[in-house]
Amino acid sequence: MQRLRIAVAGAGAIGRRHIDLVLQERGCELAAIVDPATSAKEIASKTGVPLFSSLIELLARERPDGIILATPNSLHLAQGMASIAAGIPALIEKPIADTVEAGQQLCEAAERAKVALMTGHHRQYSPIMAKAVEIVRNGRLGRLVAVVGTAMFYKPDKYFNDGPWRRQPGGGPILINLIHEIGNLRALCGEIAAVQAMASQSARGFPVEDTAAISLRFANGALGTFMLSDTAGSARSWEQTSQEDKNYSNYPDEDCYVVAGTDGSLAIPTMRLRTYANKADRSWYKPFRSETVEIERADPLQRQLENFCAVIRGEAEPVVTAREGVQNLRVIDAITRAARDGVAISL
Repeated sequence: MQRLRIAVAGAGAIGRRHIDLVLQERGCELAAIVDPATSAKEIASKTGVPLFSSLIELLARERPDGIILATPNSLHLAQGMASIAAGIPALIEKPIADTVEAGQQLCEAAERAKVALMTGHHRQYSPIMAKAVEIVRNGRLGRLVAVVGTAMFYKPDKYFNDGPWRRQPGGGPILINLIHEIGNLRALCGEIAAVQAMASQSARGFPVEDTAAISLRFANGALGTFMLSDTAGSARSWEQTSQEDKNYSNYPDEDCYVVAGTDGSLAIPTMRLRTYANKADRSWYKPFRSETVEIERADPLQRQLENFCAVIRGEAEPVVTAREGVQNLRVIDAITRAARDGVAISL
């Protein structure tokens, strides 16, 4: 099988992960890196591939089989449109764009041109999430009632020094981190019908939020709460609990989601499942039947790349389409407006 030539635009933290994975994947090879930063020169030199300062420059000289866009959010629309115009499938890191309108433009352009466009919500490739979704959808928890979620962690100063745009509106944890959680919550509990939120920037004092509290109403009637902070000394985040990314310290005794139904509850990612032995005799006085569901572990980013390659070859459909990326962004936009205006927002 001929190896696919993949270009990566953006050599920041997530871009370097994509670069490493492309280099490791047997079915593809790294065609080029696109990044105007001087730090990208060393990466290109080490990998032995051409370096271009812009996507336009790349497309004028090279035609890769696929492009991964791991650039700042504000660049996604223009770069996605350039990829579509060139007829090259693209994997756009979440969020698909910096506004819902821009995301819709990308979807419509890709559909008109019949060019594959994927959104980089890599957690949807997680075998842990797949097993959790299977348990919920199989009805083992009964009718869904509630979900409690957390993403509380501490981003070091270097994170903001390396990307000063992260101190500005649009660079905070609602758009950068919560959008991952929204994808997970929608997969677990269904579509989100309404949101309320409060946000604060008091810890860091940046123009963008560092902490937010969110309330959710799902279309099936279930309710949810979510606590988000990138300035909290806590291990209750997906990265620190799932053991999927070895770059993070791991705390396998912590959970970041608890999904509860009328018949039981599931804690994720420890996968502690508690259900009533006798559904006809449910009561908080009665003991649960407790078990820990067995799971496999795999790097979801690697699985995402495998899916991207299969999509390029015409062998598969995207696991996370551009439309799915826009829907997650639509929920995030509603949460941002709810926090700003102090009102409930219906979707």
